[in-house]
Amino acid sequence: MTISEHLNTLKSQLPEHVTLVAVSKTKPVSAITEAYNCGQRIFGENKIQEMVDKHEQLPKDIEWHMIGHVQRNKVKYMADFVNLIHGVDSFKLLKEINKQAQKHNRTINCLLQIKIAEEDSKFGMSANDAKALITSEAFSTLQNVCITGVMGMATFTEDTNQIEKEFKFLKTTFEALKPLQTENCNLQTISMGMSGDYELAIKNGSTMIRVGSSIFGARNYSEQ
Repeated sequence: MTISEHLNTLKSQLPEHVTLVAVSKTKPVSAITEAYNCGQRIFGENKIQEMVDKHEQLPKDIEWHMIGHVQRNKVKYMADFVNLIHGVDSFKLLKEINKQAQKHNRTINCLLQIKIAEEDSKFGMSANDAKALITSEAFSTLQNVCITGVMGMATFTEDTNQIEKEFKFLKTTFEALKPLQTENCNLQTISMGMSGDYELAIKNGSTMIRVGSSIFGARNYSEQ
């Protein structure tokens, strides 16, 4: 099947309320162009420089999502165009995003990354840390960022019961944080679920899925 066929099949199965982020990391511009020509407009990258390069070459109505771990010193390179940053896991990072967004006179939407997996390699903050951040006076002074939801990555395992438990935890965390709305916090999005588990994620409340290999095929790790 072609990229277009994969994409059309996937989109036909998604509920209307679920946003599809096509994960294009390591994929060439030609592959993204094929998906774009099929109507896909939201693409996710996990390396800032790669996303910058692709942004320069591709149509400007694409929404670029940064889905990887973000180093503070690299925020400046994407601050003028990134649409959503999924992996915000500290106030220090949020403060830097706000600083760089201010330079471009824009507001950058962000998701708080909640640690839902048992693996030490996964980043994220606790539910209590997220609550403390949203309700802090320091956060209320950041006028160029908006927290629009939460993101989580489940444990890499074949145990669907464990994955489902972790997805449910993220949904519960979202529901607990949602009443804490402020001028720069408007929680709408639960970003969870990838190629291998997006159906389970949607069943458990996901409103945004990040799918790569089911659209573009297996990643070429030698290119990373």
